[in-house]
Amino acid sequence: MEVSPQTLYIVGTPIGNLADMTPRAIEVLGKVDLIAAEDTRHTGILLKHFQIDTPQISFHSHNTQARLPQLLEKLQTRSVALVTDAGMPGISDPGLELIQGCIAQGFAVVPIPGVTALITALVASGLDTDRFVFEGFLPTEKQLRQERIESFLTETRTIVSTKHPIELLKH
Repeated sequence: MEVSPQTLYIVGTPIGNLADMTPRAIEVLGKVDLIAAEDTRHTGILLKHFQIDTPQISFHSHNTQARLPQLLEKLQTRSVALVTDAGMPGISDPGLELIQGCIAQGFAVVPIPGVTALITALVASGLDTDRFVFEGFLPTEKQLRQERIESFLTETRTIVSTKHPIELLKH
């Protein structure tokens, strides 16, 4: 597989078992010019396991504003892979901002499918999978969080959130 400059590869990574890494994801991570990682230490373990020596740059919620312009500049002449600690980047993480920035600047965005916690948790739950909605993180402010939880009472679809269901019941 060829990787191209001016392309952001969104690479799904294992949720916990390195054997879940796809061959295509391994190949892309080994061929891109740079890997933008949520946690370079965590990603470093993955890269070492697969003997990948591609340079990394951190890209997480605390440095998004500084890193976003840097990564967009690098994409002018290079290929970049975006990874998160586990699962598919762009879901409830700062990867979305980089993806949107790439689209706005006309860079190619290529998803490299892999494991995703959302679908994995949903199918293992035994809940109805015909119709579902993803809520992501709940608001941290107590009143807004309570209002959001109350809005779930009339929802007929299965609700998947990044907050554990038992935590929802406590609020």
